[in-house]
Amino acid sequence: MKKTLTIILLLYTVILSPLRGYSQNDPVQPTWESLNERGYPQWFSDAKLGIFIHWGLYSVPAYASKEGYGEWFYRGLMQKEPERMRIMSYYADTTKPVFDQYKELTKYWHAELWNPDEWADLFQYAGAKYVVLVTKHHDGYCLWDSQFQPEWNSVSSGPRRNIVEELTTAARDKGLRMGFYYSLPEWTNPRHIWMVDPDNEISDYVDNYMVPQFKELVTRYQPDLIFSDGDWNNTAEQLRSQELISWYYNTVGKNAIVNNRWGNGTKHGFLTPEYSAGIANTEVPWAECRGLGRSFGLNRNEDLDNYMTDQELIQHFVELVAHGGGLTINVGPNADGTIPLIQQERLKALGKWLEINGEAIYGTRPYEIPCQQERSVTQMPPSETIDFDWVRNAPLRCVSTDHFTIHWSGEVVIPEDGQYTLTLIADDKAFVYKETFKMIWDNVLRYDKDASKNPLSQTVLTLQKGEILPLLVEFQEKDLEASISLKWSIDGGEPTPIPANWDGGIYWDKTVRCFTTKNNNLYIIEFERPDCTKPLQIYNMPKINPKATFRLLEDWGYNAKLKWKQDKDGTLTIDFSSITQELLNHLEHAWVIEVGDYKSDQ
Repeated sequence: MKKTLTIILLLYTVILSPLRGYSQNDPVQPTWESLNERGYPQWFSDAKLGIFIHWGLYSVPAYASKEGYGEWFYRGLMQKEPERMRIMSYYADTTKPVFDQYKELTKYWHAELWNPDEWADLFQYAGAKYVVLVTKHHDGYCLWDSQFQPEWNSVSSGPRRNIVEELTTAARDKGLRMGFYYSLPEWTNPRHIWMVDPDNEISDYVDNYMVPQFKELVTRYQPDLIFSDGDWNNTAEQLRSQELISWYYNTVGKNAIVNNRWGNGTKHGFLTPEYSAGIANTEVPWAECRGLGRSFGLNRNEDLDNYMTDQELIQHFVELVAHGGGLTINVGPNADGTIPLIQQERLKALGKWLEINGEAIYGTRPYEIPCQQERSVTQMPPSETIDFDWVRNAPLRCVSTDHFTIHWSGEVVIPEDGQYTLTLIADDKAFVYKETFKMIWDNVLRYDKDASKNPLSQTVLTLQKGEILPLLVEFQEKDLEASISLKWSIDGGEPTPIPANWDGGIYWDKTVRCFTTKNNNLYIIEFERPDCTKPLQIYNMPKINPKATFRLLEDWGYNAKLKWKQDKDGTLTIDFSSITQELLNHLEHAWVIEVGDYKSDQ
């Protein structure tokens, strides 16, 4: 009888087990279905702000083009870029093989002023909840004493310190969660040289180097987050990604989370838009990653204007949070271990703002209206040609990073008789009109990056010397990259940009306020300073509970309730006369109004 009962219970368990759903105590299987069923820990969605750190051998030359990535210095040497070769000549003999040159940088990376506790203090003050350290970038140099790179790491050379271990300890002592960036491929590994060896010949590297090294790093330090990268030339199957992610989850536990950069075909991981205006996705966690300037690793060649101002950083962060995401903001330390003062200043400004307004950020969720915008127009600087590549992304700093339109007008003076082949290329869309919105050559000169075919991006015109050709160019930018080129060639010659006195205007939607919610509180985050003498009006608002309370988040102790009313058409009017303009002027960058009990129980 006992035997029969046992068999029945076992059968019952087997039959019902698929119906139980995933439990945190269940091992995660190496399938996308199992990984997605396991889901993501709540801490990441609540954290909102993390600190990215790109620090390595590339921090010695700390050089790229004005808007390039400093951490890609080795790749520039591989491609024999003249300026990077010139900078490298100050450190090594550039006639030697690239790897031999690059190894010389270990003699210059001393990290003599590095104090991991000071870094952790700064990150905590900035309001960050997690840290992501680049433990190994694409150059393969490890910031811990990896047994798989015994001579190519920061313990055996360079600083001669275990940077991973020291910073992990310091961050955790401050209550920060620790995450690791890990490059899947390498430019320097003889088993497979990324971007040189065939992509489909990576199995030996993966099986005998990458997988065991990844497991070594995770086993030793148990990071809460893995940010993998360098995956785009390979499939998830080639990189054994499902196996590695499931192993990582089972090893570290319920708080572990990974990003989505694990090879083509990856179907799991938090999303990582890079240098963008963010995305609107509340189903999968996401956090934009970007530098305070245009590079992750320090770039000494970068212009000051490339750096976000305090206001730009804070308002951009707020907008990301309002759309359901977060921000992993990068610092690029000097080779000596100090964080550049401008980067420290930006982080401290963010931390000061969060100290007052953090309740409108941490643990919040998007409101049914994430943001409100107003149509804005500004002038482009005059230009003699239309041939632009805006790296990360907007042509002017006041303009939205993505989603903008530019109109140029110009009168082209034809230099000689001949057949002119006009060519238009853009990312994302562009159109050329003759005279007033009359398209050249029967409405057909246009370029659409997303179209499967682009037969309409070129046309031939027979023109005479001295003829005036009035043109209007419309450029539409969606996201990620922004470039446009309008060129011509005369009688089959070399294409050159079309010269004219081009005047342009930029059109975009400027965010004026954002909204977040938490519990039964609504937070209205204003991007323009309120005036205590003028009521603030917000149109088209969903109905707010008539018993809701309004107050301004501040640090002077007023705690004064704001008078308010809402009309039947949804117009919300908020009166600031109960507080002083001095207080409103004291607060900076974004002003937060807490609406308590905003949602009616009825």
